[in-house]
Amino acid sequence: MHVGVIGTGYVGLVTGACFAEMGNDVILMDVDEEKIQGLTEGRVPIYEPGLDQMIARNAAKKRLSFTTDLKFTIENSLICFIAVGTPPGPGGHADLTQVYKVAKDIGQVLNTYKIIVNKSTVPVGTTRKVKEIIAGTTSHPFDVASNPEFLKEGNATDDCMKPDRVVIGVDDIRVGEILKELYSPFVRTGKPILVMDIQSSEMTKYAANGLLATKISFMNELSRLAEMVGADIEMVRAGIGSDPRIGNQFLFAGIGYGGSCFPKDVDALTRTGVEYGVQLKILEAVQEANKMQRDHFSNKILTHYGGDSLEGKLFALWGLSFKPRTDDIREAPSLDVIRVLLEKGARVRAFDPVAMDNAQKVFGNSIEYASNNYECLEGAHALIIVTEWNEFRYPDFEKIKNTLWEPVIFDGRNLYDPQKMDSMGFTYYCVGRCDIGAHSPHQL
Repeated sequence: MHVGVIGTGYVGLVTGACFAEMGNDVILMDVDEEKIQGLTEGRVPIYEPGLDQMIARNAAKKRLSFTTDLKFTIENSLICFIAVGTPPGPGGHADLTQVYKVAKDIGQVLNTYKIIVNKSTVPVGTTRKVKEIIAGTTSHPFDVASNPEFLKEGNATDDCMKPDRVVIGVDDIRVGEILKELYSPFVRTGKPILVMDIQSSEMTKYAANGLLATKISFMNELSRLAEMVGADIEMVRAGIGSDPRIGNQFLFAGIGYGGSCFPKDVDALTRTGVEYGVQLKILEAVQEANKMQRDHFSNKILTHYGGDSLEGKLFALWGLSFKPRTDDIREAPSLDVIRVLLEKGARVRAFDPVAMDNAQKVFGNSIEYASNNYECLEGAHALIIVTEWNEFRYPDFEKIKNTLWEPVIFDGRNLYDPQKMDSMGFTYYCVGRCDIGAHSPHQL
């Protein structure tokens, strides 16, 4: 099929590359000339394992092309996906400016029948508005559909190539059949393609992210209680995760969720509730619990050093991205931790395998950047772990101990065994487990 994808952000790039991988002719369109030029020259603007090779392979075979020309994209595609950003706006609303502008622009260049598919994460009712906008600017026939994405950063190409399910929202079942044909190569193992009404498909995306965020915040709240009563949240996780009604995913206690989806999508769903006079108290509490978990972790650091000031202290920080296998730092817990440390007078030296450039765009020279995780430790008073990259899971603990100013670790991801850390002489703070050495007098 001939497919156009408007927007070359995370969703657009991955979706377009995967459609091309299945033999479709795909045009990736963006108004950002620098980004399109970079893609044409083989530079992929985001880090996602395997994506650069997939894009290069399909571009070389002429199945994937890049342009800034919307008219060309529309004229040469039967199915056109809108995959532009919907960042958080004032008060938690999703900012739909880009979606509506693209809709208007599509209407102005439409030349024959097309299927316009909204791939962007949008509140219920947005696809209807897109239809109204296009209809107001063209007399040519078209249909609209909703096709929310369920891509996990760091695993997005696999999620797209082997989806758990495909959700399609349509008004006309014939449009659903065309989109089912497009997606059929991705679900050969029998995973479902769910065709439903447009409003239900839009809500499904927010409902999924809201429920997953709820699981995370629920475990993080329990982790704070576990610390108070002497329970081990890892044991609790194993105990409840083995229940098939609950499952073992998204039950790891830590410093809280971040990224481009959960924070803004929970906010947007909550705001939609307000607009329709429905207060979603659980989701409001989910966001508050997430913020409290970050504050709780930062307070562990402040408490260890005896108060509000961290003047003269240097902290090594491992992990900047909101999760492993991505360079995305949007709403990342590291941002809050670093800001607290700087506000209290500390210095911060950070290392992340792929997110250093993005962090530098935020913090500039206000923090230091190390070339590897061990260089990061040199002269630091403590190590803070914020992102659970695999290369942090089995480090040289003797090297850590000998490089740090003092053997103190604040682990926001529960990477290590507390008893082992105690036996090696570390003061070890974690989440929802017994802090080792935390109650011993601090030696300046």
